[in-house]
Amino acid sequence: MRADKGQATGIPASEGVKQAFRTIAGYKMRSMLLILGVAIGVTTLVAIFTIVTGLSGRIRDDVVSSSRPYIYVARISGLGGEDEAELLRRPQLLPDLIPVLKETEGVDLVDYQISNGRGMVLKYEQEKTNFVQAFGSSENFPFLFSIKVDEGRYFNPAEVSARERVCVLGYGPAQDLFPHRDPIGRELRIYGKPYTIVGTMQERGHIIGSMGENYVCVPWTTFEKDALHVGIEDRNIAVAVTPGYDTEMVVSNLVGAMRSARRLRPGQKNNFDVVASDTYGEIIDKVTGSIALVLVVLSSIGLLVGGIGVMNIMLISVTERTTEIGLRMALGARRRDVLRQVLVEAGTLTGIGGLLGILLGYLASWGMTHLLRFPFAVDPLATLGAVLFSISFGVFFGLDPANKAARLDPVVALG
Repeated sequence: MRADKGQATGIPASEGVKQAFRTIAGYKMRSMLLILGVAIGVTTLVAIFTIVTGLSGRIRDDVVSSSRPYIYVARISGLGGEDEAELLRRPQLLPDLIPVLKETEGVDLVDYQISNGRGMVLKYEQEKTNFVQAFGSSENFPFLFSIKVDEGRYFNPAEVSARERVCVLGYGPAQDLFPHRDPIGRELRIYGKPYTIVGTMQERGHIIGSMGENYVCVPWTTFEKDALHVGIEDRNIAVAVTPGYDTEMVVSNLVGAMRSARRLRPGQKNNFDVVASDTYGEIIDKVTGSIALVLVVLSSIGLLVGGIGVMNIMLISVTERTTEIGLRMALGARRRDVLRQVLVEAGTLTGIGGLLGILLGYLASWGMTHLLRFPFAVDPLATLGAVLFSISFGVFFGLDPANKAARLDPVVALG
């Protein structure tokens, strides 16, 4: 007979939700403080996750710096993992490798680059630039790295072959030297030699600000003629992957071509590095992911305050409803019914706080990402995770009050 009664008078889960709204209506200040505490914690978590994700995307875009996959063939990649002295003994990537890589299957464009690690300050009449990095490249540089020409043009293959003293200014030096004048056709001195300006590059809006815009490009053949006596020589080759080809397959083809050109025997280690642009992106994701994890853990400590609030409010709620709970149990409600009712009530209150926190978190991160020019995106999985987290948070901290309610003796409660 008692089992029938319990079945008839069992407390549905919806009763816990209704009780949560009755608690909000009856104890507005107490409930609002609980919801606000949870909302602030969830807002912080969502905002941190979204902003760090945007930061990762922005850094990836700036470092990869291309709308299509590319691969670096370098003397030293800078990714570490080998003895530095051994790396420095590697031979430079000389121009005779250019035709070899051009003929490799899956390779579209090839850009040969030379630098010396030394910067300079450029001057024109009374104007001067900030610190500028000069480097030599082929005519394919802007196409391979998706950097658009602003005024004029980029130097052409004939100028590269003829070792012409022509240059293309990055956005920074173009603005510093010619803020109100057309720079095309004017002459600059680079490494003491006269260079004619044939073009300027568009602003990239790089994450490191103006530092990412302060550069000047010259034909690699001319750089080799004029600038290799200064600084430390560094030569690299960048290749664009032909559309439709798998990047990993092209990397394998390039390794094979380089080993053949260097006449390396089977078992000999590579004396060069081949790195796909995706590799740099993966490294960035790992670094920013670790930072995000630390920030999320630190910010989640603040949610403990909300958890204590949930526990206190549910304990008060159970104490105030001792008679009601005792009556329900006397009429046949099972312990698990009472337990479920209290847990659903706690989960509903924190769930409301979680939904409010998600809304505020996305609003805050939208403002920050637009201010910092980071990519912004609503992540459905992160949103769902935040909702489930806030509900489970309430359930976890509601366990103790729920157990106290479920263990009440009906006779004592009604007394």
